[in-house]
Amino acid sequence: MSDQAESLSVALFSEMFMADQLARTALSKALPKGMELSHFSVLNHLANTGEPKSPAQLARTFHVTRGAMTNTLGKLEWAGHVHIHPDWDDARRKLVTISPAGRKARDTALSAIAPIIADVVEAIGPDRVRAALPVLREIRARFDEHD
Repeated sequence: MSDQAESLSVALFSEMFMADQLARTALSKALPKGMELSHFSVLNHLANTGEPKSPAQLARTFHVTRGAMTNTLGKLEWAGHVHIHPDWDDARRKLVTISPAGRKARDTALSAIAPIIADVVEAIGPDRVRAALPVLREIRARFDEHD
């Protein structure tokens, strides 16, 4: 790899890491009291897919350990935001579904963070954001291959 390509790579990933950190901080501050970004992410995923998921499937989706997902799901279950129940087809497995309270908590959280995200997109410009999405998706896909 040439020095120029290496500098470009370092600059790109430095910006991505800093943007990630700043976005996580801003969104975490805006979330309702007691909700963490990981909680919102799981609730949002369950709300969008509309189908039960096993804890292992969720762990794979979010690229976290099963233990980390078990911890997150335990907190969400305690808050009444998800239901964890046996898989009736395979009693060894459990399935997770979003509860009505979880859907409401997700909607409340989304209402809190949507203006922050919309402001960023508006400031950058929707056309420039649309142009950046394919590159970001390809970067994600490349890392997904190495997982």
